[in-house]
Parts: sequence; C-alpha cells; structure tokens
Amino acid sequence: MPAKPAKPDLHDESAQILRRAVGQLTQAVLVRMEREKAWFRKLSAEQRSWVGLITQAGVRGFADWYAAREDPAVLAGDAGLALAEDLFGAAPRAMAGVVNLQQTVELVRLGIDVVEENLDPLLGKARARDVHAALLRYGREIGFATAEVYARAAELRGAWDARLEALVVDAVLRADHDDTLPSRASALGWTGMGTVVVVMGHLPAGSREVDVFEGVRRSARAADLEALCAAQGDRMVVVLGGVKDAPTGAAAVVDHFAPGPVVHGPMRDDLADAHSSAAAAASALRAAEAWPAAPRPVSSDDLLPERALAGDENTLTQLVSEVYLPLEDARGTLVETLEKWFDNGGSIEATARALFVHPNTVRYRLRQAADLTGLTPGQPRDAYALRLGLTLGRLTRES
Repeated sequence: MPAKPAKPDLHDESAQILRRAVGQLTQAVLVRMEREKAWFRKLSAEQRSWVGLITQAGVRGFADWYAAREDPAVLAGDAGLALAEDLFGAAPRAMAGVVNLQQTVELVRLGIDVVEENLDPLLGKARARDVHAALLRYGREIGFATAEVYARAAELRGAWDARLEALVVDAVLRADHDDTLPSRASALGWTGMGTVVVVMGHLPAGSREVDVFEGVRRSARAADLEALCAAQGDRMVVVLGGVKDAPTGAAAVVDHFAPGPVVHGPMRDDLADAHSSAAAAASALRAAEAWPAAPRPVSSDDLLPERALAGDENTLTQLVSEVYLPLEDARGTLVETLEKWFDNGGSIEATARALFVHPNTVRYRLRQAADLTGLTPGQPRDAYALRLGLTLGRLTRES
C-alpha cells in the first residue's frame, strides 16, 4: 500500500509566502510612510532609499526568523541587539544624523502595523493567526533592541563629547589656540555669542564628574548661559559664555563646586581670548586660602594682594601698573598722601598735620586716588591692595 503524501506544514508554507512577499510588504510600508509622515516626505531621494533599505531588512529579518521557527536565541540578549544593529547597519552611518530616535520608533511601529494588516490577505486567516502572534513578539524585541542600539550610541557620543570638551577647556587653559578651537567648541553646541568668563573651584568629593558637569550645564542654561566643563585632578574648570556680568555668571553655577573657594577671572570677548581669564582664575584659586573670609564666588582681582604675595609675576606687574603708576603719573602728592595716611592709621586730621595741608585737601586727594585706581582707601581690602601696590611700585622703581 503506497505511503500517503506528507501533510503540508502550514508553518513552512507561511514562511515561504512571507519571504516571497518581502518586496511587496516593504513597498506597502513606504507608501504609508509617504502618506502619513511629513518628515519622510522631506527627505531627499537618497535618504528615502536608506529608509527603504532599513524597512526591507526589517521585513526580511522577520521572515527569516519566522522561517527558523521563531528561534528564541535569535532575539535573546546580545543576539537580539546584533539583529537590531544589522537592521540599522543596512543604511549608511550618515543616516544617524537624518533620522532621529523618535522617527525610528515611528518607522518600526508603522512597519509592524502595515505587515500585520497585510497578513490576513496574504496568508489567509488560518495561517495568519500563528504569524500574528510571532510578529507581536518580534516587534517587541526589535523595539527593545533598537532602544539599546540608540542608548549605546548615545553613551559613545557622550564619551566622545566629554573628551572633546576636555580638549577645548585644556586649550583655553594652555592658550593653545588654533583654527580648530572654534569648530571643536561648536561641535559641543557652543555658539560663541557674548563674553566669556572662566570659573574655578574644586570638584565635590565622591561625585561623578558627568553628573556634576550636567548640573553645571543645567544651571547655566537656566541663566541663559552656555558652559564647557573639565576636571583637572580635584579642580573643576567651567568656561561660561554669554556672560553679561562676571559675578552674576559665576554665582549661577557656584553651588555645583565643593565647599571652599570658588573664583572667577575677568570677562573676555570670546573663547580665543579666554586664556587670560583662566590664568587669573587659576592664580586666584591657588592664593584663595590666604583670605578665609573671601566671598563665594570671588573675583580674581579681589585677590590681587594674595596672588602677588604668592609670587605670581603677572599679578606683581598688574598691581604696579594699575595702582602705583597711575598715582605717580597723576600727581606726586597722591603717593605721598596715601603713605602718610597709612602711617597715621587712616586719620584725616593726623595726615593733614603731617603734610601741612587742610584736612579737606587730604580728603580730595584720597578721592582722586580712588578714581584713578578703583580702590577706596577707606575700605580694608582696598587699602590692603593699595599699600601693597605702593610697596611693589617703590621696589620696582628702585630696581
């Protein structure tokens, strides 16, 4: 008795039909994309062809997976991730800058919807029932794997951005300026609009750099500023852009530094000129411990005496040029009046007697000194800077 022919395997038949229909289903997805997605219509012909490659790879991937009798290993763990990477690897890398994550999710969702709608007409209800269940699982796993692909890409981009940001800040600190500095900063979202100031302090102990830096950027954005951050040992450097007032700009991010001194340099016109602000801030941070009662943040100019005593050559020159020379060049009596005023403990009357002038003359000269130097003799900190400036000026003149 002849053997009966084997009963056709519905699963294998469905798999064969799906494989033959890959082109048809891909075209159906693209037609829906054209009709429903405005962003897809705005793509160039080449870019739409990239989307077509992804769509075709996705449909073929489902057909092959189903043909393999829904091998669980194909969608499990790293294998599922590899499947998603193969799926998006069908298009050039340039597509990553054209189709974002939200649009990719829309593409995956619409593709699954279109394939599901075509299963009954394509396979018949008897065969389609099993394929519907398989498509649901395949779509879920592809969705998770897609999210992981984008998450890994974001982590890589974040790590690259962090290295690039550190290079930009390091170039500012070292005055290593070339034609690449603006383009590197621009790649990090730096617009280069407005003046720049450098803020320095210490990193909070036990905190992750990435979390601290993100907090700085959020605070900067809230104050309509932009920020570049880097760590150098336990020191944190923040370059702020779009600053209208240095103390206000520094105050916007001061809470993200560790307890202790936080200093800011003077404002500069742009990133290329920010080295002098960074140098002043670095000098001030080294000397800040000598003024325990310093405000937080404090200007590098407010720490001129401490910086000079710490041996900063630039600060020594600055004190002489901004304090001693203006006083000496204006009227020789201003230097003498200040010195007598200091020698007499800040007494107007005693100074007047020592100079054989009226007390109002002493007051007038002190006001002149304040106008020329920006330092008020009657303020203790300003008096400290004035007296040190006079001392350094005499030493420079004698040498």
